[in-house]
Amino acid sequence: MEIALYYAPITCALAPYITLTEAGAKFEVRRLNFRKGQHTSPEYLKINPKHKVPLLIVDGRVLSESVAIQTWIARTYPQAKLLPADPWQELQAISLMSWCSGGIHPFLARINSPSKVCDVPGTEESVKKLATANLVELFKIADDLLVGREFFFDHFTAPDAHFYWCQRRARQFEIDLSGFKNCVAHFERMQKRSSVQKLLAFEKSVQDDFAKAA
Repeated sequence: MEIALYYAPITCALAPYITLTEAGAKFEVRRLNFRKGQHTSPEYLKINPKHKVPLLIVDGRVLSESVAIQTWIARTYPQAKLLPADPWQELQAISLMSWCSGGIHPFLARINSPSKVCDVPGTEESVKKLATANLVELFKIADDLLVGREFFFDHFTAPDAHFYWCQRRARQFEIDLSGFKNCVAHFERMQKRSSVQKLLAFEKSVQDDFAKAA
């Protein structure tokens, strides 16, 4: 089986990189330089007209959207236990990933590119302020879910990888998460996982390569 992951530094494509690594999968990483617009190139748009990452190619078949990709990885590598074995808990895990993608991620995107949601002059700071307020509420929910737990379930699962990205991106925007001690502990725990350390080292190498080519 040939697996290729389209990836760009900083983006949520780091989540399937982590889970593929946790699963022990053999996969090729195809790097996209967003600053050079490679995600909107004619070549990439032929593969993925959504012009986003992550994107997974499995034996020539294309799969987009994080939740679908993570679910495929979990079902293809059941030994990695990337989703809970109990059917109801599995649905809860998929629900959490959907929440990361559709609930948390959009507010992070608004902070990153406020002009994409409001082009009225002088509104950028207001967009960021409102997005940050919503994120604080969402991270409070996550903090409550993590009370007394190391991970969202009894062991590391795919939602932990996606939520790790959410926290990391929020920190990059200097959103203060220090009041959410369970989220902070989760982030620090994730940072120590070998799969995450491998991801961070890989990301740095990609960023260095892109910088040299600039």
